[in-house]
Amino acid sequence: MNFKQFKTRIFSLFLAFGIFISSGCAQTAKSDADAQYLKNFITIYNYLQQNYVDEVDAKTLYEGALKGMMESLGDPYTVYLDVQDMRGLTDTTSGNFYGVGLSISKMNKSTPDKPAYVDVVSPIENTPGYKAGIQAGDKITEIDGDPTPDMSMEEVLSRLRGEKGTPVEVTILRGKTVTFKRTLIRDLIQVPTVESVKIGDIGYIKLIQFTPETAPSVEKAINSFDENGGYKGLIIDLRNNPGGLLDSAVNVADKFIDSGVIVSTKSRIQSENKSFSASKKTTMIKKGVPIIVLINKGSASASEILSGALKDYHIAYLVGERTYGKGSVQQVLPLREIDGTHDGVKLTVAKYYSPSDCNINKIGIPPDREVKFTEYTDEQTKVFIKMAEDEVIAKYVEAHPGMTEDDIASYASVLQKDYNLDLKLLRRLIRVETNRTKKAPIYDLDYDVQLNEAIKIINTENFSSLVRSTKTLKELQEAVVLEEDQKKTAE
Repeated sequence: MNFKQFKTRIFSLFLAFGIFISSGCAQTAKSDADAQYLKNFITIYNYLQQNYVDEVDAKTLYEGALKGMMESLGDPYTVYLDVQDMRGLTDTTSGNFYGVGLSISKMNKSTPDKPAYVDVVSPIENTPGYKAGIQAGDKITEIDGDPTPDMSMEEVLSRLRGEKGTPVEVTILRGKTVTFKRTLIRDLIQVPTVESVKIGDIGYIKLIQFTPETAPSVEKAINSFDENGGYKGLIIDLRNNPGGLLDSAVNVADKFIDSGVIVSTKSRIQSENKSFSASKKTTMIKKGVPIIVLINKGSASASEILSGALKDYHIAYLVGERTYGKGSVQQVLPLREIDGTHDGVKLTVAKYYSPSDCNINKIGIPPDREVKFTEYTDEQTKVFIKMAEDEVIAKYVEAHPGMTEDDIASYASVLQKDYNLDLKLLRRLIRVETNRTKKAPIYDLDYDVQLNEAIKIINTENFSSLVRSTKTLKELQEAVVLEEDQKKTAE
């Protein structure tokens, strides 16, 4: 790429941004200051090409400039996408790529006090990351021995992905002090959507990710419940669901909400100010049917759109833990092709708001009833890590194929003598290992305290009274503001 081509591309990029952002920004883009910034940018590029001690590759300067431009905004969701990243994005959307099965995020800015480690939003079930015991909230501090704060998000993704069967070692930080390494073997990651089953007379629908297939799959699941004896309540499991397509979340919500706004997006870009409303024609669930939504810190983005809408309309009761808190909308802007390929940028263009006009970005959605799994001390976590490193469960299961639930319970009691951990957790770990070579069951009532609580609510409590007593997201945020004001007044 010569200077003329580079200059043309840079101007094309700025033109694209000008058109993309809005006509209202055009006047600002024509200001003297902005024009001078662009001139300075091109002047420096030209100066580097002519005077730097070594010959400079135009592509290197171009990509570095765009990465810096995106990173300067301090938004982990606004990033430059090189040719490989764009291909990877297409693969992710289509559901065909090789990787480790972790949904992740990463801050752009790293400081000594707050290193920009890779945050695990959620592991995808039945993938290498999930089977290795990596959890939502863990941080990846190193990949193959290299520190992640020094990496861009795109580099992290490219290093976690690779050919099927190849290894990648990650160093995990859990909590503030416990670190351990895991070697993950890359495998085919298929973007899953929905799993469903009846638990007695309760319909259970696990939404794993929001894709174009999610809403049709939810409809199919509900129809299946109706055709097989009906259901007295529904459990919608959004735990560890990192989100996906906004339209998909809207279409799922439309199965439950018969009228009103499901979600709205607000932006300084006129075209991104949108409102998505429910239609009675597509509603499948009768009013008053008990609906429990399971959430945790791995529930993000589109998951929060769905759970927030159902909460604001007092249709569902939320059980579990506070969600991740991603209340923004991104778009991908492909750039002009060079040599038959193209790069692009992904940028935040709007924030979304729940029906009560609340944005949960960096805040999350609290459950109506908090139910947590047992929290282990650093010492217990070290015991857990040692057990995994010793591979005692893997070796035992390999030597005892076809273990039954009784076999699992018996071995857990033996294992507890050497590894002082909760029996339910030990049974869970053994059960996961026995299912390593096959698809795991959809649910685990022996271990899953949140699911058990949801079932208990439907079976024994007055759902109508419960759900009426809940506050909308807006009311919750207003209560927090009021409490903070009262504290300041008291001081």
